[in-house]
Amino acid sequence: MYEQIAHSLLNKILNQMQPDFHKRDLRHFYTRLGANFYAIHSLFSRLYGRRPDFEEYMLQLVEVLARNYLDRPAELQESDIAREQDHNWFLHQKWVGMALYVDGFSLNLQHLKEKIPYLTELGVNLVHVMPILKSPAGKSDGGYAVSDFRAVNEEIGTLDDLCELAAAFRQEGILLALDVVVNHTSDQHEWAERTRQGDLRFQEYYFVFEDRNLPDMFEQTMPEVFPDTDPGNFTWDEAMQKWVMTVFHNYQWDLNYGNPQVFLEILDVILFWANQGADIVRLDAVAFLWKKLGTTCQNQEEAHLVLQLFKDCCQVVAPGLLFIAEAIVAPLEVIKYFGEDAVVAKECEIAYNATFMALLWDAAATHSSRLLAHAIKSLPDKLERATWLNYIRCHDDIGFGFDDADIRAAGYEPREHRKFLVDYLTGSFEGSRAAGRIFGYNQKTGDARVSGTLASLAGLEYAVNHQEAQEIDFAVRRILLLHSLIFSFGGIPLLYYGDEVGTFNDFSYTGNPNKADDSRWMHRPRLNWDALARRNEPGAPEHAIFQGLRKMIAVRKEIAAFADFNNRELTDLRNDRLFSFIRVGQQPDESVFVIVNFDRSAQAADIRLLEGHGFSRHEEMIDLVTGRPPHCFQNELILPPYQFYWLKKG
Repeated sequence: MYEQIAHSLLNKILNQMQPDFHKRDLRHFYTRLGANFYAIHSLFSRLYGRRPDFEEYMLQLVEVLARNYLDRPAELQESDIAREQDHNWFLHQKWVGMALYVDGFSLNLQHLKEKIPYLTELGVNLVHVMPILKSPAGKSDGGYAVSDFRAVNEEIGTLDDLCELAAAFRQEGILLALDVVVNHTSDQHEWAERTRQGDLRFQEYYFVFEDRNLPDMFEQTMPEVFPDTDPGNFTWDEAMQKWVMTVFHNYQWDLNYGNPQVFLEILDVILFWANQGADIVRLDAVAFLWKKLGTTCQNQEEAHLVLQLFKDCCQVVAPGLLFIAEAIVAPLEVIKYFGEDAVVAKECEIAYNATFMALLWDAAATHSSRLLAHAIKSLPDKLERATWLNYIRCHDDIGFGFDDADIRAAGYEPREHRKFLVDYLTGSFEGSRAAGRIFGYNQKTGDARVSGTLASLAGLEYAVNHQEAQEIDFAVRRILLLHSLIFSFGGIPLLYYGDEVGTFNDFSYTGNPNKADDSRWMHRPRLNWDALARRNEPGAPEHAIFQGLRKMIAVRKEIAAFADFNNRELTDLRNDRLFSFIRVGQQPDESVFVIVNFDRSAQAADIRLLEGHGFSRHEEMIDLVTGRPPHCFQNELILPPYQFYWLKKG
């Protein structure tokens, strides 16, 4: 549709809006709405333009935007303006994040506010507070089965507590990231309850079927997310006597974005939490947003249109708000969640780099960078105004969704190699000291994922329990090495709570019938703050890990080349025990050479291979973390076991 026709409709909509809107100060709103309306109208039309009530929904959409703009606190509006003027602000190397469960890290929201000095001591200035929205006391999927999108779980506090925390974070320069579950609700949400009561309006919020005819057609092409605990994608609701689409767990009902009212409801929810002080909203399960018969119901074009529409609408109300795409899909698919055919991100500014995470665990298990070095080359460049979230562990399991072609190119057989990784990380492989557990075993395909904390997977739990001093040292080195890569690779590093002090697997979940069948709870611990105090005791593993991370974080924030502007060049040192790359600075003397040794024995790298990258064997290099020159012998750079260097010309 021509732009002038869209703006003619906008004028019509503005004339129809409720009179009280026009009595308020909407100057910035009108400017942003005018700038973004053509895109908003075009996207909304592509999704819903064939409906006879299209213009009515367009009016509702603009009113949702206006109402949330008027509700936006002045302090947040000022922040929006500042971020519009510095639109690359989140690409800076200063940002270091931590993901945490409130009740696991600090009991409740008020206590979390009291832990701010701990976060700043480490150097964390972005906190992803894991799901806090109201969810049922029983089956809640760790908070991702939401029963009220505007209420906080009573066990951890109130909405006022959350707003106070957000204000305290702002005062300390800490960004707040919150989850909004956009794909589904709990089956105890009001919309689901109204659906059970026979309300036809709310039945259109979900995918509800009288019989198995259509569900069986869907099942022919839809994979299973949790085949061991929740097989299939549909659940029979006894009260309603109908089938409901439940892609994840049987108590999570998938939302129908073919209904524009669902889009408006969730947009309103996103803007609500932006107005409570969220700097970043993590959009959960975005790959599943659009369901289409005869497909996998993942990564559909319409899902991207929905995300673009969310983003354009937020540009009107809260342009300082960032989106994280939680899309754990193949590299060629995940890159699309930044937005295709664009220079800057037009969907989500941030995406989880799940491929990099899994490749790091592959390198740790094989003591080799063969697959890592090859597969990273297959990772497309991100857009200019977008960045990766690099992590080692998170609340979820570790999956090995590498491309089979990459696995073969690295010299492995795909099925056997994935089985090796599961065996190694669960301690079944001879010589492995990892202590993970299997999650999500699929009897049909033989595929499996792995649960466990970083320290337990890295062998620290085993080494401590067996009092093996050398292995304790090696495990600590492995933990620091892995972090050195997420700090330097390019993007925002995201620590997972407890990893900063080497927390072990927590098996207390097995005594809770609502959690016992989900091994992921072993790496969602309740922290022991007495143990955390050992971060200040020299000689303790907690001290070595915490102080090592603290040092790296402080150094990272001062390295301009670590800002994320697609300025990474991979290097080949002809030794697959090593992995290396150069972060290119704006000036030649600002570039940093990153190299790590994944092996238990010392390894050598030929310095002469770096001459084509601006580093000469005749120039002295300094490790930025230690402030000392690296070990060198003749033309070789020597790396002790599990050593990493961030090298700069001296």
